[in-house]
Amino acid sequence: MPRNRGGMKSLLHGTLDLLYPRRCAVCAADTGSGGRYLCWDCLIGLPYIQDPYCSICGDPVEGNVDHDFVCSWCLESMPAFDLARSVVRYRGCVGGLLQAFKYRNATHLAYDLSALLEGGVRAHLADGGIDAIAYVPLHPRKARARTYNQARLLAEQLACRLNLPVERNALRRVRWTATQTRLHAAARRANVMGAFQTPIPDWVRGRRWLLVDDVMTTGATVDACARVLRQNGASRVVVATVARG
Repeated sequence: MPRNRGGMKSLLHGTLDLLYPRRCAVCAADTGSGGRYLCWDCLIGLPYIQDPYCSICGDPVEGNVDHDFVCSWCLESMPAFDLARSVVRYRGCVGGLLQAFKYRNATHLAYDLSALLEGGVRAHLADGGIDAIAYVPLHPRKARARTYNQARLLAEQLACRLNLPVERNALRRVRWTATQTRLHAAARRANVMGAFQTPIPDWVRGRRWLLVDDVMTTGATVDACARVLRQNGASRVVVATVARG
C-alpha cells in the first residue's frame, strides 16, 4: 500500500505540474518537473559562499587568503559549536526568498532551500559524523502567531534527504526574546542568553548534532543553542544555515 500511495502521489504531482506549471520564485520562469520552485538559471546565479572564510564559523572574508584563518569573533569568544557553514550570502534574491519563506507563508520553498542545505552539509559538515538533527526553536507565543517554524521545516526536509532523525525536543526556547534584526553583536549575545534549554538531557548526551537554521548573522543564536547542547553532553555540534548575513 505505501508504494501504491507513493505512486499515486507522484502521478498527481506530475499531472498538476503539467496543467499548472511551477514558476520560479525569483524570475517566474517555468521550472519544469521535479517539484522545484527555483529554475536552474536562478540556482546557478545565487551568491554562493566560496573560500576564503573563517575555518570555524564560515564567515566569508574579502581579499586573498591562502591559509586557514579564524575570524576576530571566534578568537574573542570561541563558539560552542565545532563548525558552522552557510551555503549562500544573504544578498540579492536570497533575502527576498528567505523573507517570504519565514514571514509570508512561502513554505513550499522548503524543498529548494533544503536541497541547498544538503549540498552544504555533504560538502563541509558530514566528515565528523552526525547522529541527529536539531533546529533553532521558536518561543511558543511566536510559534502560535506565525503558525510554523521555518527552521523546523528545513530540518525535517533535510532529515529526509540525509536519512537522519530530527529530535523535536532537543531544544526548547524558554524565554521570550526581542528580534535580533536591529541589534549589534554584543546585544544579540545578551538577548539570547539563557533563552534555550534541553527538556530531556538524555536525548542529547553523547550524540553528534547538526543544528539547522535559515540565516546566520553574528552567530549569537546558534551559539546559544550549541552551548546548551554542549552543556548537556553533546559530543559534537555543527551548524548549517541556508544563508550568511
